[in-house]
Amino acid sequence: MIAIIDYDAGNIKSVMKALDLLKVDYLLTRDHQKLLSADKMILPGVGSFGNAMERLNGYGLTEIIRRQAGEGKALLGICLGLQLLFEDSEETPGVKGLSLLKGHIKRIPKGEYVKIPHMGWNSLEIKEGSRLFKGVKNGSYVYFVHSYYLEAEDRDIVTASTNYNVSIDASVEKDNIFACQFHPEKSSEKGLLMLKNFVEL
Repeated sequence: MIAIIDYDAGNIKSVMKALDLLKVDYLLTRDHQKLLSADKMILPGVGSFGNAMERLNGYGLTEIIRRQAGEGKALLGICLGLQLLFEDSEETPGVKGLSLLKGHIKRIPKGEYVKIPHMGWNSLEIKEGSRLFKGVKNGSYVYFVHSYYLEAEDRDIVTASTNYNVSIDASVEKDNIFACQFHPEKSSEKGLLMLKNFVEL
């Protein structure tokens, strides 16, 4: 069973719809015992870094996520969910993230031809051997909606990148932890394949 972590974030329904298409058993929950008994966890989300951490802390989910990830349970962060896995964000200075991975979330710099938020389809430069991208061709287009981007400290964990006025770490993978800045659930067949790869780990 896959648990989608429910912390009142946006975009959760599109993840549920994608898992329905894949005919995957899942539940949307913030119940601690159900999260502890789940096989895998997904942390989706659209919204503010600070508000999200406040809700995760308020629901007692921060320690559950850290504990489960530390014990080797597969975890997938999507969009804001990726950002929350890291240490902090320029969006809300002073607010600490889950700190499961080392790196910082920065604001996409303005440019003459750059609109913020970054909203639309961009191609990925994919690192060979990534488990999440098994069967996905290098250069595939995926869907982004974000104003902030990841700069990972450990370059070895970055499995895909794109460019939007700055080089963006679009996906990471370390042991049992996976994350995408883009939305696989909104990225057509290629995105569904990525979710399928996660489900089948």
